[in-house]
Amino acid sequence: MKTPPSPPVSPSARTPADGSSVRIGALVPLTRPGWAEAGRHLLTGLELAVREVNDTGGIAGRPLELLVRDTAADPHKAASAVDELAGLGVAALAGEYHSVVARAAAARADALGVPFLCSSAVLDMLTERPTPWVARLAPAQSHGWTIYADFLLGAGHTRIAVATEPSVYWASGTGILRNRLAAHGGSVVELDMRALTPAAVCDELVRHRATALLLLVGHPEPAVSILAAVRRDERLPGITIGAPAGQPELAEWVTRAGDDGAAVPFLRYLPERLSPLGARVGTVLRDRLGQAPSFVAFEGYDTVTVLADVLRSQGTDRARIAAAWPLVDVEGTRGRIRFSRVPGIGVWQWEWAPVQVVERVRAEPDRFRILHSG
Repeated sequence: MKTPPSPPVSPSARTPADGSSVRIGALVPLTRPGWAEAGRHLLTGLELAVREVNDTGGIAGRPLELLVRDTAADPHKAASAVDELAGLGVAALAGEYHSVVARAAAARADALGVPFLCSSAVLDMLTERPTPWVARLAPAQSHGWTIYADFLLGAGHTRIAVATEPSVYWASGTGILRNRLAAHGGSVVELDMRALTPAAVCDELVRHRATALLLLVGHPEPAVSILAAVRRDERLPGITIGAPAGQPELAEWVTRAGDDGAAVPFLRYLPERLSPLGARVGTVLRDRLGQAPSFVAFEGYDTVTVLADVLRSQGTDRARIAAAWPLVDVEGTRGRIRFSRVPGIGVWQWEWAPVQVVERVRAEPDRFRILHSG
């Protein structure tokens, strides 16, 4: 990485206090209503990369330290955590899984002048305005969900139903799907889960002659109940049930949904074949998690890998860290990571992490089958 000229430092962009460690604030959903299993995978990836950074000399001889805060999928809690961590002198912020929570954290990071490398949230409008302080590893929702729409079209689906709940994230996803399908003569009908029972969803699928249902709802409920009702409805033997947000990626899905949870196509952000680095990291992550690592765990590892590279070249000055986003050129577990400005997205973006549509195999639910790649 080349060293940029030193930018002016705003009064709010405090550098970390002197001390024995270089601190990174980690935002992770570890308790309900957050998706705690996703948070555990994310944190495991973050922690593994910190350990490896410290085993190889740390940051200019200083150990890297994570200050972990549980967001519990609460935007207000995340914003308060950013305030607290900024006051504690972290050099940068990392993490977060839930898009709406990450948006709140990004807004506070931008206001305070604290660099934030978002690991896993995909909402396109992560910030209301372009900002130099925020970068992101996960593909934007418009990119990934367009690939998912293309998968549906390629499989012959043009009449799609979405079971949805009120959320900026779900509304954004529905809009992406509707626009893509409409361009190819398809349609999307919304089923408001505030007003429908799982049995009523089945009735609506029959009425609209939908060939695919997408679960744009919370996990485990009402997703698992909807899934069970549709699977058992004799009127819907051939319908495809999908979950583009990735709920089936984690083992909890199998525990909750059982055999119903197989053959549910979802998005994940992994290459078809991991590099030697990715394979090595995957083995260690598996040992630490006691199960196959999800793409979220790899996102956590890559986040610290990027931040460590920036900290080694730029030091701990917050403004210098943010100014270095466009200079990043780092080998991650899922490919070479570089940031750029993508039209319509106000943060520095890795364009793009690999995208797959996969499903769990019916006879072997611990095995995944790749259905489509972006």
